[in-house]
Amino acid sequence: MLLDITWTADPVIFSIGPKEIRWYTLMFLVGFAVGYKIVERMFRREGLNEKWLDPLLYFTLAGTLIGARLGHCLFYNPSYYFSHPVEILKVWEGGLASHGGVLGIIIAIYFFSRYVSHRSMLWTFDKLVVPTGLVAALIRIGNLMNHEIYGHPTDLPWGFRFVKNLYAWRHGAAPIFTPPSHPTQLYEALCYLLTFVLCMWLYFKRDAWKREGLIFGIFMICIFTARFFVEFLKNYQEDFEASLPLDMGQLLSIPFILLGIYCVWRAQKQPVQS
Repeated sequence: MLLDITWTADPVIFSIGPKEIRWYTLMFLVGFAVGYKIVERMFRREGLNEKWLDPLLYFTLAGTLIGARLGHCLFYNPSYYFSHPVEILKVWEGGLASHGGVLGIIIAIYFFSRYVSHRSMLWTFDKLVVPTGLVAALIRIGNLMNHEIYGHPTDLPWGFRFVKNLYAWRHGAAPIFTPPSHPTQLYEALCYLLTFVLCMWLYFKRDAWKREGLIFGIFMICIFTARFFVEFLKNYQEDFEASLPLDMGQLLSIPFILLGIYCVWRAQKQPVQS
């Protein structure tokens, strides 16, 4: 019987001079590439204008990266970044917040819907969220490879011992391990993967896209309810969260869950599209 798992994965796949190719970056890019192909299949199934696909990818990528970076800076350590605004640009040093990424995507899709597709935002989101669960799951695998966003110590047999001094260890120092801890990256990845399977089934087998906003609402409920409960097992990202009744990730999840419930309710009231 396993007592714990000592995790010594290197976050870097290989280096080219000073440039490092990391698993996190690979997972991010693979997720978007697969997501693009899934949305392309959906467009062909509905006979939609495939010239919208590339702009949708660009808007989504920009919204994700800009929103996730600004979300991390403004939600978790605003005083530091307001004092050092140039640090906001240093995305390569880490620090992306998924809630900020969602807000960034919402803003990006507003512009896509207004200037490209001339369809409603919910129409776009019903397609965009179908592969998003897979993208989110792959990004959490990237977090696992980075030895980050793990949980509290546990005596469960699948507890992971992560490398705490990751930078020093990669440069030759002896590793300093955490106590066996909840691999919350894997918990979230599994929840997101199940959400992806559910959304694929709703779209391709149940034609749920014909009720505008239904797939989007179910996605929001599943993703952010999972995030809310997994947060109970996570370490705080910033010290100030210890003084809050719920941590920042949970507080930010609640509005998205409520939005999802509203969208499902609204979809049930709408006539089925032909």
